[in-house]
Order: sequence, then structure tokens, then C-alpha cells
Amino acid sequence: MKPAAAAALRLLLVRHAEVEADGQNIFGGRMDLALSPRGHEQAAVLADYLRRQPLDAIYASPMKRVQQTLAPLLARGAPPPVILPDLREMDFGDWTGLSGEAVQARFGVSAWSWLEQIENNRIARAEGFAALRERVAPCLRRIQDEQPGRQVAVFCHGGIIRVVLALLLHWPLARLGAFEIAYASVTRVRLHPERVQLQLINYAPWREPGA
Repeated sequence: MKPAAAAALRLLLVRHAEVEADGQNIFGGRMDLALSPRGHEQAAVLADYLRRQPLDAIYASPMKRVQQTLAPLLARGAPPPVILPDLREMDFGDWTGLSGEAVQARFGVSAWSWLEQIENNRIARAEGFAALRERVAPCLRRIQDEQPGRQVAVFCHGGIIRVVLALLLHWPLARLGAFEIAYASVTRVRLHPERVQLQLINYAPWREPGA
């Protein structure tokens, strides 16, 4: 008789909700932004959705926008989060605080290529992909070691979700530019011992009619 297959780890990768107006449509990165009023509404809808998912554990970035997104779920009785500083958003270096138009005007580079620029270490004083991999990969290993066969939510940032997917799927980071990672969205990945399944990407409960 074959031994039973190891249960898969189910990861729910959750991006923070909408940030305050001054932080929208810019490369916010390490700016410690708060949520907008609409962001707080998105977080409440997200909490109602996640409350229906049996979560065994939560891991989270320490940044304010993530903690504020997580707060309604904790108020609904979710397990207390494990805070991992290395889940904070990527550092955009000289692009920090700039809009796409400002990046184009100042550096002559299309902001749409931001993942390619990060991957190839072309933004001055920003984190390249090697540095991101060095800090994010140990977070993934820790979660896998601590939560085998369980369902875990990871509250973090759009850039970090793309880094996680690039690591798990063995894809170039720039390829993840094809996917939207909306505010207050959920991306579900199932980690089997022998394969990785991307089961859901960019589901934003607040976009549902009547939400």
C-alpha cells in the first residue's frame, strides 16, 4: 500500500486595500501609507470573505496599510498574525513617491516596465530581484515548515505577491506584469510536494455586485 500523500499547503496571498489619495498611482514602496476611507470599506468586505475561509494561521507585513487591512478580520476572530518584517513592500529607490508620468519624464523609462527594471537591477538605489529573493524566500520556507497541510493567509503587498509567485512558479519576475494584483485582492496557491497550483488570482470581493 502506498503511503498517503502529504497534504498540500494552501496559501492565500492578500494585498492590502486602497491607500490614501496621496499614495495612489505612485511607486509607494517603503512609504508607510495609511488606507483611504474606501480602503477601509474594502478591508471590511475582504474580512467577511476571508472569515468564510478556515484560516489556520496568518502572516503579515508590518507596514501600516497591511495592518489596517488586516484589522477587520482580526476583529472577527481570526488568529493573531505572525509579523514578518521581510514581507514589507519592495524598495523602489529613486522611483519612490513618483507617478508613472514622473518616472517617464525624469528617467526616460516607461513605468509599465517596472518589474523588468527591478528584475534587472536598473533602478538606482532600489532592491533588485536578487535582494528581494534573499529576504522573501526565507519567509516562504518558514511558512511551509510551520504550516504543512494547512490554509494560511499572507497579508502583504502587490510587489511582494509577484515576487512570491515568481519564486513558486519559477517564472521571470517581469512575466508577472501580465497579472493585475488589485487592492484587497486574494490570490490562492496550492503547494503540493511535487507541484504548485495557481488556483485563483486577483479575486477582489469588494468588486462583487452588492458588496
